[in-house]
Amino acid sequence: MRFRQRHREDIDINVTPLIDVVLLLLIFFMVSTKFIEQSKIDLVLPSASRETPDKLPATIEITIDRRGQVFVEGKALVNSKLDTLRQALAGAKSEKGGRAEPVVVINADRGTAFQLAVDAMDAARLEGLTHVTFPMNVRDRRE
Repeated sequence: MRFRQRHREDIDINVTPLIDVVLLLLIFFMVSTKFIEQSKIDLVLPSASRETPDKLPATIEITIDRRGQVFVEGKALVNSKLDTLRQALAGAKSEKGGRAEPVVVINADRGTAFQLAVDAMDAARLEGLTHVTFPMNVRDRRE
């Protein structure tokens, strides 16, 4: 008996169409993707110098305790509403007088509601006080 030998054909996979499809999908996703532009805050950072200022700027201190009671320059306010805080800041600003804008220092208790601190910053901004800071205690950083 005589068997015929089959001719073996080389198996060849053509990947060119696959590459074309992948590139088309890549181009499609690049074109259809919407890139989100993050909001940008313009910051002007201070430069360091060895000189000490002759006169420190005036400060207006806002204190917020754990119960939500707000104090401006040590005087308790009747409530913590934005209008009351604005009036107190306007009075403190006029007492400070001078040419330089006073710095608003917000001392808030750790247990204070976050909204009260935000309201204090809003009231300062509405009164034209743009220099607002929070003090940093070394004791608070360790805990």
